[in-house]
Amino acid sequence: MGLRAVGALHRLAEQVEALSVALAREQGWTWEQIGDALGMSRQSVHAKYGK
Repeated sequence: MGLRAVGALHRLAEQVEALSVALAREQGWTWEQIGDALGMSRQSVHAKYGK
């Protein structure tokens, strides 16, 4: 049961991250600012969410 909960939390965190990135982009954040906030490179964030 614990692993299922971890999996569910991971999926939820991914959804929250995706929504937060989309909102940040709508508010004019740069990929670099988003990457800094998430502890990722701007290239990695753009590759993951820049569709």
